[in-house]
Amino acid sequence: MASDAGPMPMHSQIPSLAGATGWLNSPPLTPSDLLGRVVLIDFWTYTCINWRRTLPYLNAWAKRYGPSGLIVIGVHTPEFSFEHDLDNVRQQTREIGVGYPSAIDGDFAVWRAFHNQYWPALYLFDAQGRLRHHQFGEGGYAETEAVIQKLLREAGRRDVDAGPTSVTPGGFELAANWDNVRSAETYLGEAQTEGFASPGGTHAGERRTYSSPERLGLNDWALSGTWTVDSERVRLEQAGGRIAYRFHARDVNLIMGPSSRGGAVRFRVLLDGKPPGSAHGLDVDEAGNGTAKEQRMYQLIRQSGPIVDRRFEIEFLDPGAEAFDFTFG
Repeated sequence: MASDAGPMPMHSQIPSLAGATGWLNSPPLTPSDLLGRVVLIDFWTYTCINWRRTLPYLNAWAKRYGPSGLIVIGVHTPEFSFEHDLDNVRQQTREIGVGYPSAIDGDFAVWRAFHNQYWPALYLFDAQGRLRHHQFGEGGYAETEAVIQKLLREAGRRDVDAGPTSVTPGGFELAANWDNVRSAETYLGEAQTEGFASPGGTHAGERRTYSSPERLGLNDWALSGTWTVDSERVRLEQAGGRIAYRFHARDVNLIMGPSSRGGAVRFRVLLDGKPPGSAHGLDVDEAGNGTAKEQRMYQLIRQSGPIVDRRFEIEFLDPGAEAFDFTFG
């Protein structure tokens, strides 16, 4: 999502957080709470893999530099409709391990105040409330941490040791293997999708039976079975439906879940027509079996061997699955 204005200029004063509709891990923070503190503002949404890979650094910096005057504040601005549900955000905040205060920005008021355009986006303000550094997208950790240390010293802190914080991400947070990622984020809803290869194309809003070509080009995807496609997602109407994608990356993630709260949808993952074995992701076993019980990002494939073009398939054994977005790593 893009805002109408350009990015905030450096040395701008910290915008108001008053547009937040709620807070997690903290009472509402006011300008007086931030006075004299070095402030790191991080825009996130819980399904975003690019943000997820930044989380270990944010938590580590909050722990290391909090006693020296740094305050880390998340701003959860939702991308998908289900991320507007505060219960979903609370649950994922606990499960993912977001330990610092986080403003709920369901109306995008804080997003607009910052003229923000990205998930994740990090803004670093000095003790006088002036913007001194930003990072759009994941990465830049060494530079950001060096600026944190500099701003804390400028604020008069003498207890800040030089050198980077030791962070060893794993699981969902493991950095992408960028040298071998040739598949880009792919939205499945009609509004933003690309590469859809089922014959006849999409038919938004219609319950329809789709088929998948035997061969897919790189970064093409297809449905088979009975689905309804809308602007944001694809929804399975009868058990046995599949999504196929030809990809080139170490990891395959899919944002998906049951269409109703409390539901559960069993699924099975195949890689080149076979169970994934040791290439299974965190949310499936070696046979490729898993169950979707909430709407979130699921890691379905993580390869350790050579990365080549491969065909991924997910078969849903129950109706009622909704799928939104593929991401890769």
